[in-house]
Amino acid sequence: MYNTDMPVALASNSEKALFYRQTYTHLAMAVLGFIFVEGLLLNLIPADLILAMMGGKFIWLFILGVFWLASMLANRLVFAEKRSTQYAGLAFYVLLEAIIFLPMIFLATVYSGSGNVVLEAAVLTLCMFGALSFIAFTTKSDLSFLRSILIIGGFVSIGLIALGAIFGFDLGLWFSVLMVALASGSILYQTQQLKSVYSTDQYVGAALQLFASVMLLFWYILRILMRSRD
Repeated sequence: MYNTDMPVALASNSEKALFYRQTYTHLAMAVLGFIFVEGLLLNLIPADLILAMMGGKFIWLFILGVFWLASMLANRLVFAEKRSTQYAGLAFYVLLEAIIFLPMIFLATVYSGSGNVVLEAAVLTLCMFGALSFIAFTTKSDLSFLRSILIIGGFVSIGLIALGAIFGFDLGLWFSVLMVALASGSILYQTQQLKSVYSTDQYVGAALQLFASVMLLFWYILRILMRSRD
C-alpha cells in the first residue's frame, strides 16, 4: 500500500516511480483533452466569432486578462484536498487553453497555406519536451536559479504583449524565439521540481504545471512556423 501524502524526495523508489507515472499520464490526458476540445470548438464556433476574438486590441486584452485570472483559479483547484476538485481544475485549465488557442489554430489551419503546420509544431514541441525532460532528470546541476529568471521573464513578456496589443506593434520573430527559450526553461525547472517540491499525491497539480509550460512552448513554436510560411 502506497503512502500518498509524502514528499517525493523522501518517498521510496517505487513510490517515486508511481508519482512520475501518474504525473505524465495526467499530462498526456490533458494534451489529448486539449486536442479533443479544440477540435470541437473549431467545428462548433462560427469562423466570424473566432476571428472576432482577435479583431480588436481591447477584446484580446480582455481575453488574456480573463485567462490569467481563470488560470490562477485552476491552479488553486488542482491542489485542493478532494481529488474531484483537482480533476475539475485540470479540466477547466484544458478548456481555457483550448479557447485561448482557438484563433491561432484556426488561422494556422485555414490561412497559413499549409495544413501540416500545426502537426509540425506539435512534433517539434514533443521532441523538445522529451529532450528537456531528459536533461532535467539526469543533470546533477541545481536548476532552482531558473525560478527568478522565469518570474522576471514572465512579467516582462506579459508587459510587452499588453503593450503590443494596445499600440498595435508586432513583437516580431525574436520575441517568439525568446519565449521558446523561456518556455524551455520553465519545463526544465518544473521537471526538476517534481523530485523535491511535490508530495506523492499531488500528481494532478504537477501535471497542470507541466501542461502549462508545454502549451506555452507549443504556442510560440507554432507562431514561428506560421511566420515562416508568410
